[in-house]
Amino acid sequence: MAGAAPHPPKVMGVADLAMFYVVTGVSLRWIATAAAFGPSSILIWIGALLCFYLPFVLAIVELSSRYPQEGGLYIWTREAFGPYVGFMAGWSYFTSNLPYFPSVLYFDAGNAIYIGGDSWLHLRSSPVFFMSFALLALGFITLINIVGLRFGRWLHNAGAVGMWLPALIVIVMGGLAWWNFGSATAFTPHAFVPVIDIQHMIAWSALAFALSGAETASFMSGEIKNPRRTIPRALPIAGVVIVSCYIIGTFAVLLAMPAGEVNTLQGLVQAGAVAAGKLGATWIVVPLALLITVGNLGAASGFLSATARIPFAVGIDRLLPPVFARVHPKWGTPYVAILLQGGLGAVFCILGQAGTGVKGAYDVLVSMGIIAAFLPFALVFLAVIRLQGMPPGAQVTRLPGGRFTSTVFACLGFATTVAAVVLAAFPASDEPNQLLAVIKILGLTAVLLGSGTLVYVLGQRSARRAA
Repeated sequence: MAGAAPHPPKVMGVADLAMFYVVTGVSLRWIATAAAFGPSSILIWIGALLCFYLPFVLAIVELSSRYPQEGGLYIWTREAFGPYVGFMAGWSYFTSNLPYFPSVLYFDAGNAIYIGGDSWLHLRSSPVFFMSFALLALGFITLINIVGLRFGRWLHNAGAVGMWLPALIVIVMGGLAWWNFGSATAFTPHAFVPVIDIQHMIAWSALAFALSGAETASFMSGEIKNPRRTIPRALPIAGVVIVSCYIIGTFAVLLAMPAGEVNTLQGLVQAGAVAAGKLGATWIVVPLALLITVGNLGAASGFLSATARIPFAVGIDRLLPPVFARVHPKWGTPYVAILLQGGLGAVFCILGQAGTGVKGAYDVLVSMGIIAAFLPFALVFLAVIRLQGMPPGAQVTRLPGGRFTSTVFACLGFATTVAAVVLAAFPASDEPNQLLAVIKILGLTAVLLGSGTLVYVLGQRSARRAA
């Protein structure tokens, strides 16, 4: 491998890792998405927790203890099903983050508008502002990640604070608004019953996707101090914060404002502004928007850190050109893979905006991200089932009940994941050009996945020539 260091340094302990899981596991945009569907989303959160998040975390704990090296789910699926399936799982996850970056940064831009007060509100429907913000933010976090986790982890840690503290502020303010003025939403027993129609079921897939993120740190296992012990310790700490933010945060938004008025691009800061207006504390809106902006920058940076390790690990396996296995001579980071991730994310920012408005671009990017990410998640659950036939080593973490328990949870997670993939292909009901949205979602997803096979074949040929 070229470069002065053979591998990025180990810098992350339990506290850093727990904060990393929080910043990649909490996405405040999903609180707004859930609140827009009313109190019934609380039950959907609980269902997603039991049917997806819990099985997913258990799968990650077992697989990361079996294969603690850099590469995460790429390594796990490669060991379970061979190099082609492993490559496609890594490729699909890597490409899922290309639409993720502009989608989360579009949400970030929508909240950053509130930093400027009323004078910036006219930007809420400006595609130029949203796209410019996303491109500049991508450039910033790409630079931070090239410098490395020694510095980047501080942005991740600040981002974690920017995730749970705004949720806490809105929870407190929503509670105060309810105490003084009553709830803006009627929490009747009937309101908690989920509506069974296609549009609500699409939202279910998004809420399940919101609880992903536990897989991220395993891509960087080589940069975690003693990953076999650190990962199982950090995940439960982060899990309590993540689930609390989502469920209690959704309640708080609905206490402050009716579901029909929630904007999915600015919902949390919007709810904070409404509650602050009732309480005469409008001064808090600017720091709230600033915290949310930092939180989402930290989240985007965390995912860029994690997913850039996929082409790095694949480059080490010589399935991509050797340049991807290079580390920076000064900072020891896989800088070529990081530059590729940031550059392609910028391309998808531009492609997602083409031919649609701000919200239409956001919805398309979210759907593409869900499909491309959930396909490798399905393979992770199948890998757990497949690897039960292999004898566990002394350091492998097994669930009580061993093979039977692991298989049951993996089957539950797999079924939930497949259902989410199917639902994510449907466009939002308020999308004015639904045919174009479907073509974008399915067409770009097919291009992303189909190109993976081509890259794999070319990589195999190159590896054979090198040998």
